[in-house]
Amino acid sequence: MLRYLGARLGQALLILVGISMITFALIYLLPGDPVRQIAGRSATPETVESIRRQLGLDLPLWQQYLRYVGGLVQGDLGRSYQQKTEVATLIASRLPATLLLLAGAITVELLIGLSAGILAAARRGSALDRAVMVASFTAVSAPQFVVGILLLYVFAVQLGWFPIGGYGSFAHLVLPALTLGLLGGGWYARVTRSSMIDVLRQDYIVTARAKGAGRARVLLVHALRNAALPVIAMIGLDIGLFMSGAVVVESVFGWPGIGQLAWQAIQRIDTPIIVGVTLVAAVAIILGNLLADLVAPWVDPRIRLRR
Repeated sequence: MLRYLGARLGQALLILVGISMITFALIYLLPGDPVRQIAGRSATPETVESIRRQLGLDLPLWQQYLRYVGGLVQGDLGRSYQQKTEVATLIASRLPATLLLLAGAITVELLIGLSAGILAAARRGSALDRAVMVASFTAVSAPQFVVGILLLYVFAVQLGWFPIGGYGSFAHLVLPALTLGLLGGGWYARVTRSSMIDVLRQDYIVTARAKGAGRARVLLVHALRNAALPVIAMIGLDIGLFMSGAVVVESVFGWPGIGQLAWQAIQRIDTPIIVGVTLVAAVAIILGNLLADLVAPWVDPRIRLRR
């Protein structure tokens, strides 16, 4: 286990270095000048150049990157150009909202996806199976901003069951979590159905049925545990994706998470925040995948961790 963790952490370090280099290079190619954004339209050329020197943006890109990495080694993610605040502080202030949305969205995904996938597999070829597949295809195809606006219009504006936006209570969480969860739930339903159908063909399932095991026990105890491995891998990916990929949903619902912070930084060309959020998302994806790899052998003892 220790050898495996050491190898994975070494790989994670190389991945983070690569991501930081690519992010830096892409930001350098973006149109617009962050110094102009800071100085304002009426600033003189002398003022612009003074700010550029203060921020170190007059240096070659490779020197800027080395300076950033030097601070990163010391736990410094840099300082926001626009907000004049440490990036680590800004991200930490948005992290609770993002984690809450992440937990809510994954819960909705699992409730919808596992239930629908199991029902479809148990009734393979039936009208229920076809209905679940059509619904899951619709869910994964629908744009998130459209789903979010429709949910807001129906349940917040027309029915008044939930607040239109904001953050602070369970009622505020329901609609954004449902918006994210519907998309993921469609994928989970398709993956669960496919995996369950494959598992239900195995000899040990036939043996369990021959011994008199009930239908519910066969599906939920014998089949689901072995069919859950692809779902566990998807959860690991979702942990990272929801850490920064919920930009649209956070914008629609006014949710003060890391995704909204990243979108605001992109609009202002606030490089330290963009790179900081990208690295946090990369760390979350790596940790999510590592967690999925560690949980998989517990679910299925036939799997062994290998270096």
